[in-house]
Amino acid sequence: RASGPPWSHPLPLIGLVVGTMDKIEYKRIKFQHNGQTVYEWEQSLEELHCYITPPPGIKAKQLEIDIGPRHLKVGIKGNPPFLDEDFVEFVNSKESFWTLEDGELHLTLCKGSKGVTWRGMLKGHEALDEFTKTEVQKSLMLERFQAENPGFDFSGASFNGQVPDPKTFMEGMRYQ
Repeated sequence: RASGPPWSHPLPLIGLVVGTMDKIEYKRIKFQHNGQTVYEWEQSLEELHCYITPPPGIKAKQLEIDIGPRHLKVGIKGNPPFLDEDFVEFVNSKESFWTLEDGELHLTLCKGSKGVTWRGMLKGHEALDEFTKTEVQKSLMLERFQAENPGFDFSGASFNGQVPDPKTFMEGMRYQ
């Protein structure tokens, strides 16, 4: 078992620089059906963010949203749901919430198991291709390194070789 500071271990990183990281880059992933964007989503170590554009003029009080541990239902009151699907993984529904601002519905979904890379948001919807999954894992690993090593700047870091799983790398996450 290795000991010492995390940066003394051989990591699949190059270009570590002391400083502060401005922002880890996350990319929204579009889920489309028949050429229309149904929603966009992105993930961090602890959360998924889902963005939906409701019809113009819709107010928050008109929306019916139910975020369960394994299921999501989104719709307009009095109508069949727009989304009524199971999550790919489970969420902490008690910590999850939604807002409607500037014509965009934003769901903040707290992951039930932090550090897990979700291959998709909802079951039956397309999974991430291998390239996109690798890019997401890179962002999550950089976020994890930043959280575990405050004061270091990982914004210029890159990976050589296979990107490790952010949940299990080097004995796993220090929290659940």
